Amino acid sequence: MKVACLTGGGDCPGLNAVIRGLVRTIHNAGGQTIGLLEGWRGAIEGNFIELDPMKTDEILPVGGTILGSSRTNPYKEPGLAEEVVKTFKKLDLDCLVAIGGDDTLGVASKLYSDFNLPTIGCPKTIDNDLSSTDFTFGFDTCLNTVQDAVDKLRTTAESHRRVMVVEVMGRHAGWITCFAGIACSADAILVPEEEVDLDAVCQRLKDRRAAGKTYGIVMVSEGAKLKGDEFITKDAEVDDFGHVSLGGIGKRVAKLIEEKTGIETRDVTLGHLQRGGSPSAYDRVLGTRLGIHAARLANNGDFGKMVALRGLHIVAVPLEEAVGTMRTLYPEFMDEAREFLT
Repeated sequence: MKVACLTGGGDCPGLNAVIRGLVRTIHNAGGQTIGLLEGWRGAIEGNFIELDPMKTDEILPVGGTILGSSRTNPYKEPGLAEEVVKTFKKLDLDCLVAIGGDDTLGVASKLYSDFNLPTIGCPKTIDNDLSSTDFTFGFDTCLNTVQDAVDKLRTTAESHRRVMVVEVMGRHAGWITCFAGIACSADAILVPEEEVDLDAVCQRLKDRRAAGKTYGIVMVSEGAKLKGDEFITKDAEVDDFGHVSLGGIGKRVAKLIEEKTGIETRDVTLGHLQRGGSPSAYDRVLGTRLGIHAARLANNGDFGKMVALRGLHIVAVPLEEAVGTMRTLYPEFMDEAREFLT
């Protein structure tokens, strides 16, 4: 068995844990693993490195991905998908394991259905918004990074009697914002799933100020929208999968809060900070387990599947069912958070 793996889309802590688990399990079964560089670009161009247990043994605590990543889409231009198939045959591969989010795994699913290319998916997204899996690796580390940042912002906010608006990742789903907001005892949590009522937020901040709280913390997803607004974007450019680069909602919310309340307000965008750093223990274990089970699917010739966390168990689900449906924040989490947002 000769298996190739790649990491596509935005990086996150835990990717190297998946690679390590995959390589070790393939090796234990007598197989060989290579790593395609920079996501689907490496699959198109045939750029790769050899992987073995010794080369990957020390990468567990390292953030990011040793293979590099990109948002290259083989289906953006005619003929690119065929180049992936050619690379697969040229390298004499038996299976390709794609580690990524909805876009990356969507390509893996199409290659399996269009060309019968033996692919296996491993779910990765910092936003935790992939369907068919309970949690994705990287999410836990991200939450801890956000929590640490907000804990630091709280001290300066209290010192200067300010409201701090913290913009975090979350294009269509508010998992990071809601969970971090609960963990950081935020005064307001603004998520894409709910239209933002800024007047209510401002009234809450004024009421708490009157009750004696001298500062405020407002958490907002990059994909949250004010009433009547569209997404706030950094620019109009789109990536290979048609996504615009979001950013700026935090600054707008901060400006409006200051205007409506008269309270000095500052905004902080955590941005790519949320993707960085060494993975948490939870993400190291989850990434390792997913890598092991992806390798076992490859060894068993069970292609066209994605490994997923269901409860405490790793299961296999059809790739076509795992992509294309966004898993937004479950309403009960915001309902629980509202006990502290009154």
